[in-house]
Amino acid sequence: MAYAVHFAATMLACYLTAQVLSRSTWTWRSPRVAIVCWQAVGLALGLSAMGLPMALGLSAYDRPTGSALLALADDLAHGALPIGVGTFELASVGVGFGIGAVLVTTTVRSIHGTVRAQRRHRDLLSLVARNDPAAPGALVLDHPSAAAYCLPGVKPQVVVSAGTLSLLDRAELAAVLSHERAHANERHDLVLLPFTALCRALPWFGWVRDAHERVALLVEMRADDKARELHAEAPLAGALRQFAAAGHRITPAGALGVGDRDLDVRMQRLLVSDRPPRVLGATALAVATMLVALPVTLFLS
Repeated sequence: MAYAVHFAATMLACYLTAQVLSRSTWTWRSPRVAIVCWQAVGLALGLSAMGLPMALGLSAYDRPTGSALLALADDLAHGALPIGVGTFELASVGVGFGIGAVLVTTTVRSIHGTVRAQRRHRDLLSLVARNDPAAPGALVLDHPSAAAYCLPGVKPQVVVSAGTLSLLDRAELAAVLSHERAHANERHDLVLLPFTALCRALPWFGWVRDAHERVALLVEMRADDKARELHAEAPLAGALRQFAAAGHRITPAGALGVGDRDLDVRMQRLLVSDRPPRVLGATALAVATMLVALPVTLFLS
């Protein structure tokens, strides 16, 4: 029972940590650190959601979950279960495996759906997009609305619309292209994937959906940081202002777009040069490491 309490405590700690992260503004100054913390929360939550029913079902063994699972497998192979392990306990272990199967299945389905959407859009781009010296390294889509996005994958592709070319000046466009290349280089699509899977696997947790939204915003802020390293704050802030004023923006399924999220917050952030909070960031990373360490240790012991 003690191990079940550990998993339950970890789930509670994940919830509390998520509440703190979602209400903290220091994460905007250190988006990369905050993304790592959110990933740790997501991993710890997934492992603990699996481990809690398993630990309840295996409490008779009085061992860490990993060792107890091996002992249960051995007992099942010999057809002799210990006292205290009956139908209810076996069902609890099955629930734990079921949660794990749902997490894996939803992740695979998310990957499959995203890859299919990206493939369809690549096929469309091969027919209607063109190269343009005004947007080096990107494809231009002849559409009047504002659009600038990265289509991730093994061979990522940056796409801008003709409306964006007419909307932005040269410096602003260069900053936007750097932003989208940052999405591709750091594989931000893979950063978001586990949270998409968690939202589908654990839909009754509203804070899990909020976590997905927060990580999506942090991913945009991280790409903003990479862009301003090359082009300073003003051009990117100007581009975001133009996208905000443009209103209707296009980002297809499976892509990451510069104008997708919280443009006002991102503009204000770019215009205020705060140093990253090193102490807070180090403390958050330490807490995140502890969150992951407990369920991982229980499964490996």
